[in-house]
Amino acid sequence: MIRRTNAVETLTGAVIIVLAAGFLAYAVAHYGRSVGSGYTLHATFDSIDGLGVGSDVKMAGVKVGSVTATGIDPKTFQATVSLAVEEAIKLPKDSSASVVSEGLLGGKYLLLAPGGDAAMIPPGGQIDITQSSINIEQLLGKFVFGAANLASKVGQQSGSGSGAGGGLTGPVGGKP
Repeated sequence: MIRRTNAVETLTGAVIIVLAAGFLAYAVAHYGRSVGSGYTLHATFDSIDGLGVGSDVKMAGVKVGSVTATGIDPKTFQATVSLAVEEAIKLPKDSSASVVSEGLLGGKYLLLAPGGDAAMIPPGGQIDITQSSINIEQLLGKFVFGAANLASKVGQQSGSGSGAGGGLTGPVGGKP
């Protein structure tokens, strides 16, 4: 009876290891791939910090596609993005694309905002109106250093205002 239990445990362990290896192989084989269904559009940005292949493409908060490729245009040194959008979604020519953060610690996605033009962007076409990624670290750095500069200027102005006519020495009304 002891041998039978060991055989069942060994067989169960082997099945679990095979299943885990299968899941791992699938994950490695499909890492970074996107669904890719739909038609392809292209856009160029000054910066796409945090946006990569497989990132979501959303419209009104709903996923309508994914980023299929990113690169650099060697002539303009701008970031190029290729994206697959669902066939049912037809974008007007004056639509825009923005690189948006999911949150302070979250990843980035591409937000599409449809325009009002009657003409549509054809498959393989270009989205001309784009807004680049905002770098949170740079923005916070500007805020911190800007606040520090403002505080030092206020400190300098209040320290230098005690010359002739420089302030009251007692309560309002001039009595000490």
